Amino acid sequence: MGKKILFILITISMMACNNNETKKEPYQWAKDVQPPVAAIQPTTRVWHGDTVVDNYYWMIDYFKKGPDSTKVVDYLKAENNYTSTMMKGTEKLQQDLFTEMKSRIKEKDESVPTFKNGYFYYSRTEDGKEYFKYCRKKGSLDAPEEVLLDVDKMAEGKPYFSATGFEISNDNNLLAYAVDEVSRRQYTIYIKNLETGEILKDKIENTEANLCWANDNKTIFYTAKHPVTLLSEKIKKHTLGTNATNDAVVYTEKDNTNYIGIVKSKNNKFIHIYSGGTLSSEIFFIDANTPEASFKSFQPRIKDVLYDVYCLEDKFLIQTNKDAKNFKLMECPLDKTSVENWKDYIPHRTDVLIENVSEFKDFIVVAERKNGLVQLRIRNLKNSEEHYIDFGEPAYSASISYTPEYNSSVVRYNYTSLITPSSVYDYEMNTKKKELKKQQEVFGYNAKDYVTERLYATAKDGTKVPISLVYKKGFKKDGNAPLLLYGYGSYGNSIDAGFSSTRLSLLNRGFAFAIAHIRGGQEMGRQWYEDGKMFHKKNTFTDFIDCAEYLVKEKFTSKEHLYAQGGSAGGLLMGAVINMSPNLWHGVVAQVPFVDVVNTMLDETIPLTTNEFDEWGNPKKKEDYFYIKSYSPYENIEKKNYPNLLVTTGLHDSQVQYFEPAKWVAKLRAMKTDNNVLLLHTNMDFGHGGASGRFDYLKDVALVYSFLFALEGINQ
Repeated sequence: MGKKILFILITISMMACNNNETKKEPYQWAKDVQPPVAAIQPTTRVWHGDTVVDNYYWMIDYFKKGPDSTKVVDYLKAENNYTSTMMKGTEKLQQDLFTEMKSRIKEKDESVPTFKNGYFYYSRTEDGKEYFKYCRKKGSLDAPEEVLLDVDKMAEGKPYFSATGFEISNDNNLLAYAVDEVSRRQYTIYIKNLETGEILKDKIENTEANLCWANDNKTIFYTAKHPVTLLSEKIKKHTLGTNATNDAVVYTEKDNTNYIGIVKSKNNKFIHIYSGGTLSSEIFFIDANTPEASFKSFQPRIKDVLYDVYCLEDKFLIQTNKDAKNFKLMECPLDKTSVENWKDYIPHRTDVLIENVSEFKDFIVVAERKNGLVQLRIRNLKNSEEHYIDFGEPAYSASISYTPEYNSSVVRYNYTSLITPSSVYDYEMNTKKKELKKQQEVFGYNAKDYVTERLYATAKDGTKVPISLVYKKGFKKDGNAPLLLYGYGSYGNSIDAGFSSTRLSLLNRGFAFAIAHIRGGQEMGRQWYEDGKMFHKKNTFTDFIDCAEYLVKEKFTSKEHLYAQGGSAGGLLMGAVINMSPNLWHGVVAQVPFVDVVNTMLDETIPLTTNEFDEWGNPKKKEDYFYIKSYSPYENIEKKNYPNLLVTTGLHDSQVQYFEPAKWVAKLRAMKTDNNVLLLHTNMDFGHGGASGRFDYLKDVALVYSFLFALEGINQ
């Protein structure tokens, strides 16, 4: 270990003492600075006999008009200046936190190589560089390195840069990849000749980062987006050397509530188009050797039936919820795919959710979820013997990793917990032996210094809601310690207990960190999701409040030291819970929050709106309208006290448009009756996911942590 690193670690350990030693002094907010006052321009909305006046609807102008609308940009800049002024006393702390968090990250690093079609593929990072190099070696890890893409060089001078969607042709000579330089997830596909290093003239614009090669090494299928709504609208076919404007449309999605995508089966036999929404799906397919063929339906969509398909040597496996709330696996012949030919393969179980499958020539690996935790089930296709991989911790996150080699008997999986850094394992399915290939190196970290617990709060309707919790040893459960509670609870996305090196900066200063596994996710099965969507959406919010009250009751914290955080749909959660229980929280962080639900879901020109009808409802229907309105944060702001708030957004966000949090903050400023802090920070260069560089995002984390520390009086 170098002296410089050792010095940094010693410095960190001195700064990051336990909660009994953390020095606290009240933070002095700038008292004489007045917050921006947004202009009031009333716009009237009338639906279903309900009249609503929206004073801040004008903030949509930048989205509608682009750079010609300077009024919105001026307001956002004024809010940024106000936030900077209010947080000025934390500037040194923010810089110290950035340095501290960055010092834990191994700058010169390399991913675990993945073998595919004769080559080992990997990415590597270099000291001081924000991005990476995408590389390969032929046949052996001792072979010479080929740098396929130098993303560090490609991103030079650009405030945002994302290169992804890497796909290699079957002959290993061509690389197709997708680039986004704006952060609106509108990609341009390029093709590179790996023999000559030439970037071909083929250039395909306004796409998803989703593509695949046919087996002829000259045909690419890709997902094209609608230019306004950004919906995945068409699957197109491109032939090398032709003008992309003439690309043939091979599939058009007529249901604007569905997402679509294209993928090749692992055994390279078929190309699949997936069309799916929340409630139903459909697969179309062709032989990968005949790209000129017309796609045919595997099974026409059935109302309220989801299915996905995996190709084996002699059959298809179908993962479906047909007559199976938690999904089951079925099978059918390769030449008889309609539903009457489906037979049970792994039957439905009421207590086990099947999440996904990874197929191999002689094995399948099934990711299942039981009691809120992922299990990996191995089945030998030759003799039907089965077993599970043992993980050995009470709360963790595990997932099947990218393992593209169909003929392999080794499956790769990812594992982490609140105290275990991200780990990559190779598991030999014949011998049942696992090998740790790589664990995230975190300088100065010792897992033995931290404690993790799995708790259960009782919701008001009697439902047991899991909570994952972590804190540093020495943490006292006397109600005086700060605690940050995180939640999401939408789309069936399960928020598992994973490690974060940046989170150590919270834990080392006396915070506990908890995840509320609330309904709307899928942690406890499909019903857990269905009980937190549409007309059951309020369960998501009340579950979170009940988890918070449980943690207060058990003296992990108190209302004076309780904080909440959520982003995107989790930002909707934040907005809802501060309306419902404003006095429960000392501070709340809402990141890219989806808070103007009624107005957004009424406007089908806004990206993603129609895809979301099965999640939230369609407010053009009367019953949907009034239920959404009853919880939408923007609609339910009242003249009352609210907690301290930090709200963040991105001007180019394509998932939750900037104007939602901007309107929300403006209305809160006008309505709230307290003297608590309300800050809005808009990143003028980025979108939904924040900065693209691997260190830049730490500045946003430092801002959030400094806000929390200021509220706690922690100044170092």
